[in-house]
Amino acid sequence: MTHTIHALDYEARGVTRINGKTVFVQNALPLETVCIQMDKDKGSYAEAHATHIVQASPHRIAPPCAYFGECGGCALQHADFGAQVAMKQRIFEEQLQRIGKVFPKTLLPPIYGTPWHYRSRTRLSVFVDKNGQVQIGYQAKKSRKIIAINHCAVLPQHVSGSLKTLRDHLQDCHRAAPKARLQSVEISVGEHISVVNIIANQALPHKLLTQLSGSLNALGAEKWQVWQQIPPKNAQAIAPQNVPELSYSLPEFGLTMPFRVGDFTQINLPMNEMMVARAMRLLQPQAHEKIADLFCGLGNFTLPIARSGAQVIGIEGADFLTQRAIANAHANGLPHVQFATADLFETTHQDIEKLGYFDKMLLDPPRAGAYAVVQALHAPFLPKRIVYVSCNPATFARDAAVLVEKGYVFQSAGIMNLFPHTAHVEAIALFDLEK
Repeated sequence: MTHTIHALDYEARGVTRINGKTVFVQNALPLETVCIQMDKDKGSYAEAHATHIVQASPHRIAPPCAYFGECGGCALQHADFGAQVAMKQRIFEEQLQRIGKVFPKTLLPPIYGTPWHYRSRTRLSVFVDKNGQVQIGYQAKKSRKIIAINHCAVLPQHVSGSLKTLRDHLQDCHRAAPKARLQSVEISVGEHISVVNIIANQALPHKLLTQLSGSLNALGAEKWQVWQQIPPKNAQAIAPQNVPELSYSLPEFGLTMPFRVGDFTQINLPMNEMMVARAMRLLQPQAHEKIADLFCGLGNFTLPIARSGAQVIGIEGADFLTQRAIANAHANGLPHVQFATADLFETTHQDIEKLGYFDKMLLDPPRAGAYAVVQALHAPFLPKRIVYVSCNPATFARDAAVLVEKGYVFQSAGIMNLFPHTAHVEAIALFDLEK
């Protein structure tokens, strides 16, 4: 029996209905006719996978990556790039209507970005196979199994091209220190240097890490630095020393943003520039205004707001990021910017009163959303304008409904394709307090 796929869900699974039950189908795209095999019956819904594509979507393509289907990193390589964005747009709209029962007056045009080599930050698992060979890779779909990889097309080309060299040197480390358990490798790419941080339960031979640094730097023009981390201690630079620090820039605002291994930064730096620019156009900060940037991280939006001359405070839950934001403000000649550390997931009416009135507010929460904040907002402390940057359309839809209930007009919203080939949907929205 064949089934027609009528939609895509937030995990990039096809959606169909069988005998009134919703069935989520892996490897199926909207408008396709497929044969399926049931995997799990959850009572109110079921999970399945497509065994045969009877009639393919016009947007179906052959996945360029040999690991697609096993590796859990990408979910949409079987759809062409333009169709991916259209599908994410539909998911976003559906979540707004179904969960929040709200919709913006205007839909902003999507920001597409580039399809490949965009990911400036990644974490690779490390394991030793049954033959004693060190392997690196990503977690499989719906499994704890690690899929060993030799390359990755969403990583910058120089990073993807370094994976074999990295694995070979990790093999040397394993031979020299077999009792050291290699856990994972973090790679962070800045504008002037890339850092590979090896995480293990004990120190690896300094000589071998120095040799890894030499091999990576011999691969091409890009500069590399090797770090090591033995949890719970912080990562430490090994070799070479006296090199540029990790940083990214926001040239439209004359900003350079240093960061360290392990800091949260957007993984798509070119798209981050476009996202910040769109946020500032929506927020329209003015020199006479008082503005709050909540979930501010290391100041990605706070410092561009400050360039307007507005009085701005950034609030973040992680103290080490707050300290990084303070340092970034001073480094960019913005010492008047204020920062504070607070658990925004526990925000109360009293917290809002203590902060006082803000003309405008920017929210950039993690996937859990900003429910406590929007619930706690109340007169006379309602900002006249709120810009909300979301990485989860479900929690955004929930929060948007709260803001509309409090008297905000849902002016506009649009998606930004920060994570091509994945199911992640990033969006930005504008709310104005009804006059």
